[in-house]
Amino acid sequence: MNEPIHPSERRHRNRRLMIGLAGLAIGMVGLSFAAVPAYRAFCQTFGFAGTPLRASSETLPVGVIDRPMVVRFNSDIDPGLPWRFQPEQRQVSLKVGESALAFYQAKNLGDTPITGRATFNVVPLKAAPYFVKVECFCFTEQTLQPGETVDMPVTFYVDPAIAEDGNLDEVGTITLSYTFFRDVEADVPDKTAALPHAASSVN
Repeated sequence: MNEPIHPSERRHRNRRLMIGLAGLAIGMVGLSFAAVPAYRAFCQTFGFAGTPLRASSETLPVGVIDRPMVVRFNSDIDPGLPWRFQPEQRQVSLKVGESALAFYQAKNLGDTPITGRATFNVVPLKAAPYFVKVECFCFTEQTLQPGETVDMPVTFYVDPAIAEDGNLDEVGTITLSYTFFRDVEADVPDKTAALPHAASSVN
């Protein structure tokens, strides 16, 4: 016959069980948040879900091939972010393998410092593995002071390997699209902007 468990021992066991369950719940929440940057990194590495690849200046393609490509630029902004955000050029023409530089402009229309973060993708989605961004404002959060206007650059190229993919023979235009969202957790009054931009002004 099993001996009866003393009430104090039962409370002790229940307390350990609750601590274990709480730890498990916290761990699961932590993993869900960790999955977001991991998913973003996966997309940038493999060009998944229309996400352009990311490269460094040391991995620029060798050679330019005689295949013209038009890259168009699109911008969207979340209603909760009081900014004006738009491309400074509607499109650029280049050859596959040729590096190009484009600019977007953002202005904080609010009366407090506001931090935003951009998401991005390319269309058609199947071209994403061949669209490579070397430098981009979207890699880090952006903080704009009240009334501040900034020019934000993006350097990119279309990988010459696209010519080897028969599914992309008809692709002559790629659209690069950005959407800016407000980063509420990063909004602090004393935080200054640290942007890789060419020009900044307060109008």
